[in-house]
Order: sequence, then structure tokens, then C-alpha cells
Amino acid sequence: MRIAFVGKGGSGKTTLSALFSRHLARAGAPVLAVDGDINQHLAEALGHDGPPLDAPPLGAHLKAIKDYLRGTNPRIASAEAMIKTTPPGRGSRLLSLLGDDELHTRHVRHVGDVPLMVTGEFDESDLGVACYHSKLGAVELYLNHLVDGPGEYVVVDMTAGADAFASGLFTRFDMTFLVAEPTRKGVSVYRQYRDHAREFGIRIAVVGNKVTGEDDLLFLKQEVGDDLLTHLTQSPYVRAAEQGRAQGELEPQNHHALNVLRDSVDAHPRDWPRLHRHAVEFHLRNARAWAGEDLASQVDPEYTPGHIPHS
Repeated sequence: MRIAFVGKGGSGKTTLSALFSRHLARAGAPVLAVDGDINQHLAEALGHDGPPLDAPPLGAHLKAIKDYLRGTNPRIASAEAMIKTTPPGRGSRLLSLLGDDELHTRHVRHVGDVPLMVTGEFDESDLGVACYHSKLGAVELYLNHLVDGPGEYVVVDMTAGADAFASGLFTRFDMTFLVAEPTRKGVSVYRQYRDHAREFGIRIAVVGNKVTGEDDLLFLKQEVGDDLLTHLTQSPYVRAAEQGRAQGELEPQNHHALNVLRDSVDAHPRDWPRLHRHAVEFHLRNARAWAGEDLASQVDPEYTPGHIPHS
């Protein structure tokens, strides 16, 4: 299952991404965390300390990723012809979660008990010539070619605000958790997400964060209604971890909230044909607009999503 954490900058989405990833890993579930935020703080939130993590960024290896994933697909002549929304077809290299393959071997590093991939930072060489979503294209291609099964999880910490809708990546998830603080600014992004998500049939749930009492909870309920799934309270455990003095255990209320998140994800098995149809529709809808050409020929009408063929 693919899960995105989104929200306004400072809402705590990176912290929630890390807490949920560790929660799954400690329960013995196969999980992969992906840092898709321009600020690239997920490794720190997972507990990495010291020199920068030596994970090769996905965004810096986009051509190699395209070359690998296109495999022998006859509809994709070259890596240059492949764009970030290109769906898989017969002959494409499909991935199992954390499989023994070139892509996972090169890009996955462990932070504690959580495997992590990173998109890479937006640096000076990108200024004026690229946008951060070009780096996120590698994540979109990865998810397009991933055949993950029940009880397997990919947790992506997305870029802040409504920027997540600037690419087709937001359609690649089974569940999107919008993290919101109990303030007007905290819920300001919610309506944008709700409207875009409904247009594409994306499941979205609000997770209240930094809740201090009944007034905070009532505010969130009034602002987001039934979309409020659960909430986390102000956490001394999280604050201590952020200050580099992690101690004790996560508070019972907050641990319960993480269980609610997992239960919500597990309650809706994936509809593979629908997921692939979304990928194809978004590819055709957007590729012509910015690529300036008809890329319909990249879509394989005979491709069956949801399984890796035996060679």
C-alpha cells in the first residue's frame, strides 16, 4: 500500500511520516520510507545523526532509473523518450518492494530499522533551470513500476502545501494523510487537497497534530468534518527526539493514533485496474500539455497491472 503524508509546512508531516514508518517497521511489516520533500529532513526525523546519509538521491539518477525500468518495452525507444508519467507495459521491469534489484540496491539505506530512499535536495545548480518536481519524477516512475502486495507499505513524505498537485505523483497513492494543526493556517491547505482529491477519486483523511485539548479537537472537527480520522497530542517524546535526547516511549494516545492510520490503510484493498487506469489517464492528460507531443503510443493496452510475469 502506498501512503502519502501531506500538509502545510511546519504541520508535522515529516514527523508523522517517520513515526508511522517506524511504527510499521517495529510491528514487523515490510516498509519503505521515501523522502519526497524539498527540505529532505526525513532521515533526521527517523533518527539519523552525524554525517549526511550516503543514500544516492533518486533525482540525480533519473536517466539510469528510466533505462532500468523501461527494460525491453518496445513502446519506449530510449530513456529520453520516457517521461515521469510513462506507465509500465509488457517488457517493462517491474519491482517488488525492497527486492534484490539494481534500483533498490543502489538507492536504499537503513536508518535504524526503516529502509529509506531520498529524492535529493534542490541545490544551486537547479536554480533557474529546473523545478523540484523534476526530481520527484523518479518517485512517480518508481511507484508506477512497483508491484507491492497486501501488508507491504511505501510511506512518502511529500513536499509541503498544494505543490504536491503540480505533478501526477499525487495519484499514485492508496491513501493520503493530510496533517493539520488546530489553527486556521493549519487547515488552510485542506480544502485545496479535498477538492483535487475528489476530482481524481483519491482517498484522503485528515490527521490532527499537536492537539492540546478539547477546544483544539472541536476546532478541527468544525473545519474538516468527517474527514478527520484521528489526532495526535502535543508529544514530549517527539520534542525530546527532535532535541537529540530521545527517551521513553511514544504516548499511548499517539500510539493509538498510529494504529488507526494503519487500520485505515488496511481497510481498503487496492483496485489494481483502477490504479493503472488513473496512471494512463493522467499520462495522456498531462503529457501532451507539457511535452508537446502525443505520447499515447507509450500506453500498452494489453498490459495487465498488479503482477510480475514469470520469465
